[in-house]
Amino acid sequence: MNFSEPFKLSGLLGRFSPDGKCLASCVQYRLVIRDVDTLQILQLYTCLDQIQYIEWSSDSLFVLCAMYKRGIVQVWSLEQPDWHCKIDEGSAGLVASCWSPDGRHILNTTEFHLRITVWSLCTKSVSYIKYPKACQQGIAFTKDGRYMALAERRDCKDFISLFVCSDWQLLRHFDTETQDLFGIEWAPNGCVLAVWDTCLEYKILLYSLDGRLLSTYQAYEWSLGIKSIAWSPSSQFLAIGSYDEKVRILNHVTWKKITEFEHPAIITNPKTIVYTEVEKSPSVETGRLSFPPRALASSLFSTQSKYDISEVPVSLQYVKPVADKANPKIGVGMLAFSPDNCFLATRNDNIPNAVWIWDIQKLKLFVVLEQLCAVQSFQWDPRQPRLAVCTGNGKVYLWSPAGCVSVQVPVEGDFQILSLCWHSSGDSLALLSKDNFCVCYLEREEA
Repeated sequence: MNFSEPFKLSGLLGRFSPDGKCLASCVQYRLVIRDVDTLQILQLYTCLDQIQYIEWSSDSLFVLCAMYKRGIVQVWSLEQPDWHCKIDEGSAGLVASCWSPDGRHILNTTEFHLRITVWSLCTKSVSYIKYPKACQQGIAFTKDGRYMALAERRDCKDFISLFVCSDWQLLRHFDTETQDLFGIEWAPNGCVLAVWDTCLEYKILLYSLDGRLLSTYQAYEWSLGIKSIAWSPSSQFLAIGSYDEKVRILNHVTWKKITEFEHPAIITNPKTIVYTEVEKSPSVETGRLSFPPRALASSLFSTQSKYDISEVPVSLQYVKPVADKANPKIGVGMLAFSPDNCFLATRNDNIPNAVWIWDIQKLKLFVVLEQLCAVQSFQWDPRQPRLAVCTGNGKVYLWSPAGCVSVQVPVEGDFQILSLCWHSSGDSLALLSKDNFCVCYLEREEA
C-alpha cells in the first residue's frame, strides 16, 4: 500500500472523474484537476467565490462548481480550458445544483424551493419545473439516465412527477400516500421507485414506472420511523434502517419483509467474528534511526493500532441518546450493500464505534468491527467485497472476507480522515480531511 503526499483541500471537495482519469479538488475558490496516475496538475480554474459543491458530468468532460452564497454555478471544460459558463440565478438564490444524466443540462433549485431551473449547455435554453418539494432527497434519476423522478408539494399534498430526461417532457404525475414525503430513490434497474415518509410516520411506498402503487410497508406506528434506505445493486433487496435500531430487508417479489437485523450492545453469538481495534505503542530501536525524514518519523512515533479477534460475549460502547434534543443520535443512519450483493454494512448511531457487516446470502450477522473512535464514513470497493472505513483519525481501515487491517497514513502533522471515496477501478482511494487530502494506492496482490 502506497500513499501520495498530502495536497490542500477545502470543504471535503475531492472527486474522481467517472472515467477514472482525473481527480478534481477544491482549495477555497480554486478548482484543481489532477491526473490520477501522476497527480500532476492538468488544469487550474479560478471561480468567483468559495466553492461549496462540485460534480463531474457523466462523460467526465465538464465540472460543475456551485457557489450557493452567491447564487452562481460555474462550469469548466476539460477539453477546452478557455471555454467557461456562468449561470447566475440572481435574486431567486440557489440551494442545490446537479447534472442531468446526459452531462449537458444543469438543474438548479432556487431558494425556498420555488422552482427548479433546467439549463441546457448545448442550446442555451431554459426550462422551469414548479413546486419542487423541500426534502432531503427530492430528485432521483434512473441508472440508465432515461427518467427523472421529482418530489413535489402543492395544496398541502405530496406528488411525484416523472420526466423523460431527453426532452424534459412530463411522463407521469401522481399523488403519493405520504403525510410529509422525505425522500425518493430508484431501484438500480429503474423499474421501481421507493418513496418514504418523514421520520414521524413509518411508511415506505413502492411505485412502478407508470405510477402504480405496487406495495406499502409499515413496520410500526406512533414512534420515530425510517432513517435511511439502500437498494442492493441487483435491485432484489431493499434495506430500511430505522430509529428502533433495526434494519428490515424487503424482497423484490412480494415487497414483504424477509428478515430484520438487530444491533444489540452485547454480541453473544459465538459464530460472529468481532474485530476490536487496539492501540499498540511503536517499538522502534532509536539507535538504528539516523534522523529519518520528518513525515516518516511522525508516522513511526505515532500510536499504531491493530485488530484483535475478541471472544464473545463482547460489550460494545453504547451512547444513550439525549431525549430532549432534535435529531437524536439513535437508529441505523448508514447502510450500504457490497457490489456483489453478498454483504450489507451498517452503523447504528447510538453504537457509533461499530461497523456491522451482514451476510445477505445467509441473512445473518457475519462480522463486527469495533473501532476506538466513532465511525465517520465507510464505502465499498466498487469492484469487490472490500470495505474502507475512516474514524476521524490518521488511519484507514480495510475489511474483506479474508480479514481486516489498520493502516497509519504516513503524513506529517494532523491528518484526520473525515471522508473517503474509491476510484472506479478499486485500485486507489482518496482520503479527505478538513484541510488536506491524499491518495492511497492499493497493490493488485492485495485485491
